Amino acid sequence: MYDYNKKLVVRAKQLRKEMTKQEHHLWYDFLRGLSVKVYKQKVIGNYIVDFYCDKAKLVIELDGSQHFTEMAMDYDKERTAILSNLGITVIRFTNQEVEEQFEVVCEKINSLITLSDS
Repeated sequence: MYDYNKKLVVRAKQLRKEMTKQEHHLWYDFLRGLSVKVYKQKVIGNYIVDFYCDKAKLVIELDGSQHFTEMAMDYDKERTAILSNLGITVIRFTNQEVEEQFEVVCEKINSLITLSDS
């Protein structure tokens, strides 16, 4: 696994208990039933990622409206670059995509996880 900021563990546990509606939907209706292990609110380095699949080295992020400010987009870009440097692929979906195109979101995630088996 990766080094992580132990100070973030308590916050990650809290976030697991307080998932957003979209995180809850994706977790209970798709991710937890996969044949590979997916972690919720996983601490990697100095970040808490929404979902992480170690086998595929894949981070799945769900972005609500707070991610669309210029400052947040810059932060997300930097965060993605740091995770990418660790060999992790980061995929992002908007909350709206999860709500309105759930099957497409699941197919995209599944294809990335399946590619990791090749």
